[in-house]
Amino acid sequence: MKLSTKHLLGIKDLTKEDIQLILSTAANFKDVLQRPVKKVPSLRDVTIVNLFFENSTRTRISFELAEKRLSADTLNFTASASSVSKGETLLDTVNNILSMKVDMVVMRHSASGAPHFLAQHIPAAIVNAGDGINEHPTQGLLDAFSMQERTGKLEGLKVAIIGDIMHSRVAMSNIYLLKKMGAEVTVVGPPTLIPKHIKEAFDVNVTYNLKEALQWCDVANVLRIQLERQNQPLFSSLREYNLAYGISRKLLDEVGRDIVIMHPGPINRGVELDSDVADSNNSIILNQVENGVAVRMAVLYLLANREN
Repeated sequence: MKLSTKHLLGIKDLTKEDIQLILSTAANFKDVLQRPVKKVPSLRDVTIVNLFFENSTRTRISFELAEKRLSADTLNFTASASSVSKGETLLDTVNNILSMKVDMVVMRHSASGAPHFLAQHIPAAIVNAGDGINEHPTQGLLDAFSMQERTGKLEGLKVAIIGDIMHSRVAMSNIYLLKKMGAEVTVVGPPTLIPKHIKEAFDVNVTYNLKEALQWCDVANVLRIQLERQNQPLFSSLREYNLAYGISRKLLDEVGRDIVIMHPGPINRGVELDSDVADSNNSIILNQVENGVAVRMAVLYLLANREN
């Protein structure tokens, strides 16, 4: 089977079959990662450039590791240490890199739509590693993979996405994917952090009551408060946010249900999650990190081997 698309720009562009193919391929690669020799020659002679115009630790390292496990040749590019800081345009930068005969570009950018712009102008396959507040497709895929691994299903699963929905590309990719796969989604947070028409636009439930959401859901995907993306204060203090929307052991005990806890990282401990929840048996946060490598291996492998 092949993917229906040349690029991975967003979950929005994938079919249900594409998602199933990526998740099943990721399961095979996860088996590979358990072996003593974790490297496979699948992408030997494929050159991939990691083009990060925005700070990233987790995603960049995960992609680099996935590329190395597949035996690809990799180039790492960070905007702060490049000619971008001297005024070079995005297209100039990419054309210079492409003149080195690159097959694939993994790109993170603070502007929504930057990978889509690139895909229209260059022949290499583009993987969106996060664009502005638009999408973060590989995070959505690894979250779904982790949910399916823990619960055994996606269809009919009840997932609460909690926190800063307004500024979260992770929330958007999760919503697109979960709805395509037949899950039920509720978004939870302060009214100032939930887009006005999200209920109608995405067919999701909306609640401002955390306890009510936890009593309903099978999985709680907790998002980081993105202060760096907020142009104005949208709640009075982190302490007040924690009191209303932070998940504590006490709160989970009151709810009295066994809920799977997820977080894309980095965690603001004591804000979105208390440490005794983040490090508990309910949490699959470290599984998400491990699964991220397998899912990104699957995406790179399928895009590189697609007959264009």
